[in-house]
Amino acid sequence: MAKRLSSQLFVNRLSSFTNNEQLKRLFSPFGDVTEARMVVDRITQRPKGFGFVTYKSDVEAQKALKAMNGRMVDGRLIFVEFAQNKKQEEDTKS
Repeated sequence: MAKRLSSQLFVNRLSSFTNNEQLKRLFSPFGDVTEARMVVDRITQRPKGFGFVTYKSDVEAQKALKAMNGRMVDGRLIFVEFAQNKKQEEDTKS
């Protein structure tokens, strides 16, 4: 079965000073960002250095992935990939 592309991206190795608005601004040139969310530590409330960006379409997400994966942002090399939901993870394990 063909693997369906997602409109949500996982972004890793971001600065711990990056916030949701900066993440959205960083990825907006590639399409209509519906959500940009940094994952934060429950105790310190500081970003953990990774987050998720959701686009309206798979095509926009793919364009952003190609442009941003392996790019230097705030002096850090970031990695971008399609986010996997729990259902996709279970399917790949079987």
